[in-house]
Amino acid sequence: MKNLIDIKHASVRRNNKLILNDVSFKIDKGEHTAILGPNGAGKSTLLNVCSMEIHPLWSDKLSIIRFDKENISKEELRTHIGVVSGLIFQMCNTTYSVTDVVTSGIFSSIGLDFHHNITEQDIINTNKSLLNNYCEHLADKTMNTLSTGEAQRVLLARALVHNPELLLLDEAASGLDFPSRSHYRKALENAINNNKTIIMITHELSQILPQINNIVLMKDGKIYKQGSKENLLTEEILSNLYEQKVYVAKKNGIYSAWC
Repeated sequence: MKNLIDIKHASVRRNNKLILNDVSFKIDKGEHTAILGPNGAGKSTLLNVCSMEIHPLWSDKLSIIRFDKENISKEELRTHIGVVSGLIFQMCNTTYSVTDVVTSGIFSSIGLDFHHNITEQDIINTNKSLLNNYCEHLADKTMNTLSTGEAQRVLLARALVHNPELLLLDEAASGLDFPSRSHYRKALENAINNNKTIIMITHELSQILPQINNIVLMKDGKIYKQGSKENLLTEEILSNLYEQKVYVAKKNGIYSAWC
């Protein structure tokens, strides 16, 4: 099994507070993972360490191996990962066309500029990604005219256009209505069927696909528990995690939770 991410003893400090505290986190290819926890638990910080957007504090115990390399460059890492986050959503809310935004994922940019050399293969990959993520009909629209659900699918197409191995989703499906959730779930299933590994942050258990079985629970900058859905998505464990009574139900392989 190929190792994609292997982080040992990572800590991140911000404003004299440890927001990630001695965390170790390992993901192999095909080990689809959902990260849950209260606001401020360190979930986004952990994903940002995975993508090299944040660098942890140095210590003699720290070790980070990404895609079997200890010193991978950020430029090379970008060829292996695709990212969808709230920050990218905000940055892409522009007058750029949907097609340009999806194509720009090849260059890890937001939109296209004069120095981007678009090849025929880039155009083919863009059209394929639009099709696979159910947004080919949006190709000529501008990003700032899209609904939230449409924009989220476009950003997923952007994240996948360069055929990455690993997809990092930071609350990428928040604020979607029921039809949009269904479209988004089908797009993620397409990604999994095309051998992408998914790590997602979510507050909604219903967004955790049946194919995602590795659950990481975070609290106070640490990994609280890690294991299977069956073992961790229980009322007792989630109530302790959120320090509030949480009710859990399961139907057709999909979990839901409420307070």
